[in-house]
Amino acid sequence: MKSGYIDLRGHQTWSVEYADNGEALVLLHGGLSAHEDWDTFILPSVEKTHHVFGYDRTGHGRTGVRDGHFHFDFQCDEAIAYLEDVVKGPAHLVGWSDGGIIALLVALKRPDLVKSMVLIGANYHWNSGGIIFDENTDVTWDEEEKTLWSSRSPDPIEVGIATVKKAFKIWGTEPNMTLEQLATITCPTLVLSGDDEPHSNHHAVELYEALQDGRLAIVPGASHYVVKEKNEIVTDLIIDFFANLSFPITKWPRLRKGKLSE
Repeated sequence: MKSGYIDLRGHQTWSVEYADNGEALVLLHGGLSAHEDWDTFILPSVEKTHHVFGYDRTGHGRTGVRDGHFHFDFQCDEAIAYLEDVVKGPAHLVGWSDGGIIALLVALKRPDLVKSMVLIGANYHWNSGGIIFDENTDVTWDEEEKTLWSSRSPDPIEVGIATVKKAFKIWGTEPNMTLEQLATITCPTLVLSGDDEPHSNHHAVELYEALQDGRLAIVPGASHYVVKEKNEIVTDLIIDFFANLSFPITKWPRLRKGKLSE
């Protein structure tokens, strides 16, 4: 594994690269999180079969902030820059929460850079039938959270608290993808959620059914932290997904029968 700062189009960005065991795959961490917060949970499903990359997005983990960095359009463009400049080509994308949203946006804007997607706990619209985030949400940090921020970020604690407030504000208005837009995505995609996510299960089903080549897994007894709560199940589901990315042919299709005839 190689890790350290890279210059990503003028910004010092924390990047991690693992052994080259196959096709490129980029891990996209969740909002208010960092690559190292989930890499150990997800690597068992992809490390032996892919060339895995990951990075801390602007304003996350070890990468400092920039103006506008929490808007999803910014984060989408940053992911595209990473794919073009670091990965140097198309990749499989595995995104958790905000990372899954970014994967969807990249697939819409630059489908040539996306081979497949695993979307974990991701919503396509801010009004997702579940929790509505609000810019007035009270944000306080205990000493543990302050220590964690200080141990990673080049920015002071005050910037971190302000960043969290910005995130809640943006989550109340973004993302804004439509089902019609999602229907243009052609790459194989696994929509994976806990059964008690911040968004509704109906929202996850809508996302899955809109995609041209989707698969759906809703894991029982799990929340937005399904990757950690049900790690063995999640690992098995992702391994199974990557074992065969061909369009699923089942014995009694309904939804897929219509898509096969298109």
